[in-house]
Amino acid sequence: MFENNAICKLLNIKYPIFQGGMAWIGTAELASAVSNAGGLGIIGAGHMPPDILRAEIQKCKGWTDKPFGVNIMLMSPFVKEVMQVVIDEKVPVVTTGAGNPGEYVPALKEIGTKVIPVVASVALAKRLVRSGADAVIAEGTESGGHIGEITTMALLPQVVDAVDVPVIGAGGIADSRGVAAAFALGAQAVQMGSRFVMSEECIAHPDYKKMVKHAKDRSTVVTGRKLGHPARVLANKLTRKFEELEAAGASNEELEKLGVGSLHRATHEGDVQNGSVMIGEISGMLNDIKPVKQIIEEIVAGLPKVIDTIQQDCK
Repeated sequence: MFENNAICKLLNIKYPIFQGGMAWIGTAELASAVSNAGGLGIIGAGHMPPDILRAEIQKCKGWTDKPFGVNIMLMSPFVKEVMQVVIDEKVPVVTTGAGNPGEYVPALKEIGTKVIPVVASVALAKRLVRSGADAVIAEGTESGGHIGEITTMALLPQVVDAVDVPVIGAGGIADSRGVAAAFALGAQAVQMGSRFVMSEECIAHPDYKKMVKHAKDRSTVVTGRKLGHPARVLANKLTRKFEELEAAGASNEELEKLGVGSLHRATHEGDVQNGSVMIGEISGMLNDIKPVKQIIEEIVAGLPKVIDTIQQDCK
């Protein structure tokens, strides 16, 4: 089906489906499963120390012989060391967030690594393509975790029109309909994070997945706008505390302190009231937990029916 797809050719993958590089839960277990199923699995480096990341990469290499990637947060205190690990390990694909990877591009290109930054605006997309990006991920505000301001529906076609590299659509995509919509807007691939949280291979705590399973369409909120790095999460005691502190005029230092360690509390300890349950707005649709292979195969198998329905409706 995707023999002529630009992203599949560029990365040597079967399906143009990326797994979002989610901190703490985008581990070798999930990344290797996605790659083995024909997509592009991505290890989420987050704030991982370099030795931990190296171990995850080596585990992933042991579990798949297919291409995989590492997502690097350029705000990480370990960014230089982490980037060196990626270079040492010759990781096939690097996706980046929260900054410009330009200074690292020459070294990555030298070993054949494809560089694919996440962007939340047209201006950033154009700047990063000039810096040498092989493709860009246009991620809408519907996404879980750290977000921009523009919706996927508005952002994606504008980025597609603005750059001359393949564009991956992200934000609010979890089934065949979402994939078809992204392709209709000009994407050459999609990235899904929330859908893969609800997979058997994702190591997120069962209580984390249970909370996502019971989410509705309006269950997410955005915290951290005052800090300048907003994040989409499920509403809970922690988000209400954030709102109370912001309304009371709390300092950035107080707000930062509240967030320290909150994601790990939710993902690994299962404290979904005092932890940060990062998930996208599409969470209201995520009411089952399946193997990664089944998730991908059902999405791909459903595409012809979606496309046929569109064609019938447009006659």
